[in-house]
Amino acid sequence: MTQKGILAFSGGLDTSVVVKYLQEEYDMDVITVTVDVGQGDDPKKIAAKAKKLGAKKHYNIDARKEFAEKFIFPSIKANALYQKKYCLATALARPLIAEKVLEIAKKEKVTALAHGCSGKGNDQVRFDITFRSGSDLPIIAPIRDKNLDRETELKFAEKHGIQIDTVAKKFSIDQNLWGRAIEGGVLEDPYNEPPDDVFIWVKTKNLPDTPTYLEITFEKGVPVEVDGKKLDALKLIEYINKKAGASGVGIVDHIEDRVVGIKSREVYETPAATCLIEAHQDLEKMVHTKHQNKFKSLIDDEWAYLVYSGLWQDPLKKNLDGFIESSQRTVSGTVRLKLFKGNLRVVGRKSLQSIYSYEMATYGIGSTFDQRMAKGFVELWGLQSTEANKLQRKWSKKT
Repeated sequence: MTQKGILAFSGGLDTSVVVKYLQEEYDMDVITVTVDVGQGDDPKKIAAKAKKLGAKKHYNIDARKEFAEKFIFPSIKANALYQKKYCLATALARPLIAEKVLEIAKKEKVTALAHGCSGKGNDQVRFDITFRSGSDLPIIAPIRDKNLDRETELKFAEKHGIQIDTVAKKFSIDQNLWGRAIEGGVLEDPYNEPPDDVFIWVKTKNLPDTPTYLEITFEKGVPVEVDGKKLDALKLIEYINKKAGASGVGIVDHIEDRVVGIKSREVYETPAATCLIEAHQDLEKMVHTKHQNKFKSLIDDEWAYLVYSGLWQDPLKKNLDGFIESSQRTVSGTVRLKLFKGNLRVVGRKSLQSIYSYEMATYGIGSTFDQRMAKGFVELWGLQSTEANKLQRKWSKKT
């Protein structure tokens, strides 16, 4: 029986090299699958590249709508930022890509599953766990299994006539609807400032001299309208990416803890994610009690950690999903953002579900809050603290 492997194929350096390794080192027929989650690549060119590499069959699956509605929107509800910084763009896409590859694997009755992940990154965890959750087939990862470095891959690609674009030779790029990740090259020195030419979505020079405003409306935690326009998931995210990026908003540069224990320097372009999560979190503060907000922040952190760590299928995530979904029933309203020369801040918000009360909060004559009630409250609120301090002073005199 001819061995048949299926590969999640992006058309970049790693997956192009893997096609040839599977053919030469494992004597396999290779089926390639490209899952479109907003990479912006031409599917015809990717299919042509797969064919040129000798793939027996190529599938292109448009999963952008599913990615936006079933992966990105839940992450907005969870205010998902790994280590308070990273919007999980790549992490969110990997389980979806792996699930689609598994669907084709069953259809084609392949004998092995393959991916182009290294042993240093997080994607190996995300692919392997999703694959293993849905299949018992062997998993082949030549970059990891053969301990290949980038220089060796580039030489291998040149030897086999594999065409690699100029940017990919300098950096490792991963892009989808929710963000663009850039690493490698000069960025591996964490003290080096990223060169301007690595950024495509976010403008870094000649920024507008007047502020730009965004008004985002949410219904039960889901963004449904921007600047007065009702847009579907894809168009809404694309619209904000362009508008925020043009104002220089959305660059994230930080030191990140990978699943395998390595600290890495990561640079991201995430204009829409930066705006939507900031706006959503601000709206929650208006419509949730302080107890809800405090507890949900713990849930949000754990949700982001699980997704980052490749545990999309873990039962705990489903448990957290239940809490998060119930918390979104009142998260409806509009948030106004001001974007100016790379800076972002909330400048207004409104909601029919708002717990904020002007009548109670105002210091003016129309206030309905009776300040005289506060005296007894303050006495009781600080009772244990003040008594503890009295006791400490008493004992300090004796010693």
